[in-house]
Amino acid sequence: MLDWTTAPIDERLRATLGFLRKLTLEPDALTGADAAAVLATGTSPQALEDAIVVAAGFNAIDRVADALGFEVPDAAGFEASGRSLLRFGYVV
Repeated sequence: MLDWTTAPIDERLRATLGFLRKLTLEPDALTGADAAAVLATGTSPQALEDAIVVAAGFNAIDRVADALGFEVPDAAGFEASGRSLLRFGYVV
């Protein structure tokens, strides 16, 4: 299933994904109430903070990639990258 809003996932994850979506697309509209709503689902403050850090990192990488015109690989390119990561890890 590709739609996180209707996927059979835990409500804590769904709330966190909604928060991250708003953080990414509407950061000026994000309020403390948004965080409180996620925490009210039982998500721990540490889990929300971890999710924010990961999202911020990916958002920064996406913006740099867009600015430099990086191309998204096709399926074969992703598969080759995956095989390399499995074989060598992230160590360079």
